[in-house]
Amino acid sequence: MNGEILSKVKYPSPNPSIRLWMVTYLSNHLKVKGLLAEPTTPGCYDGLLYLRGGIKNVGTVRVGRIIQFASEGFIVMAPFYRGNQGGEGNEDFAGDDRYDAISAIELLKSHPNVHSHRIHVFGFSRGGVMALLTGILAENVRSVVTWGGVSDMFLTYIEREDLRRMMKRVIGGTPTKFPNRYLWRTPLYELEKMNPPVLIIHGVKDKNVSVEHAYRLEKRLKELNKQVESWYFKEFTHYFPPKINRETLYRLCSWMKKQ
Repeated sequence: MNGEILSKVKYPSPNPSIRLWMVTYLSNHLKVKGLLAEPTTPGCYDGLLYLRGGIKNVGTVRVGRIIQFASEGFIVMAPFYRGNQGGEGNEDFAGDDRYDAISAIELLKSHPNVHSHRIHVFGFSRGGVMALLTGILAENVRSVVTWGGVSDMFLTYIEREDLRRMMKRVIGGTPTKFPNRYLWRTPLYELEKMNPPVLIIHGVKDKNVSVEHAYRLEKRLKELNKQVESWYFKEFTHYFPPKINRETLYRLCSWMKKQ
């Protein structure tokens, strides 16, 4: 069954108040790996699906980041996506790997210490497009946050010359040759199905994922009368200074809890 945990191995945690596990779970018959973080204090918590950026070892799940979210009172599941860290299958790029995210939602829903109707989705960079696809496809998602997130795969191909070779390899060709493959990976055209409120966080000087991704997402959500809030930071790029980063994380966690 999707989301079923097949194995759970203790993972070293730098924070004594957070337990960490390396889990292997099922996603469309594939064994996928991820990290699960649980506060040690007994209780029932909101669930948080953390969707990483990058591809392969670039932008992979960082323990420190997962700990930060769990410390704000969430049980956090962070998939590595298929084909990574010993997981089965081949890595995709906002394609079939969306099912790894949706299956991880099921994992959180069945966790004995998670409020099954209070599961939030957070995505950074490439994880932003994953978060949007999950918010569209998964049931009972409480909120979606995209930080420096991709929303348009056509735009990513145009802007990121350094990623074109990878995108052609993973997706099978260019947007001109296979427009439907890029369309399927672009949540902008399916936002009618987005029910949870969306929070957009973006640095205006971002060169990795231009702020145009955020503008297009916000515009489309507003046209559809969806709940959306945007926090733009004029002075920052893809990466925020540590202090601002921590403050923004705290603010977005507070926003999630209010939804």
